[in-house]
Amino acid sequence: MITRYALFEGTVKEGQTDAFRKAVMDRILPKWKQFPKATDVRVSFAEARDDGAPEYPMILAINYPDLTAVEEALASPVRTEARAATEAVLSEFFVGRIHHHVTLANEFSL
Repeated sequence: MITRYALFEGTVKEGQTDAFRKAVMDRILPKWKQFPKATDVRVSFAEARDDGAPEYPMILAINYPDLTAVEEALASPVRTEARAATEAVLSEFFVGRIHHHVTLANEFSL
């Protein structure tokens, strides 16, 4: 399994936390769930960290069965729609940047 993470580093504009979370759930997540061969799409919201530390108010994760599925998803027109929805929400509610990471899930056998 492959998990692709998008880490949203920054802050939600003051007084906009609830509206931001609703927009993520209503306008972003449904678009990312349409990615071809995605087996699981989830979002988590982090709590504020210590003063002066970077904040990661949102982590988006998508699981794929293999790297071929990741490449297919990234080449899909669905990605363009999902990015547009994400950019619209971010420009409205968020100040910061996004980091993308792709990781192989750990497999253990006993």
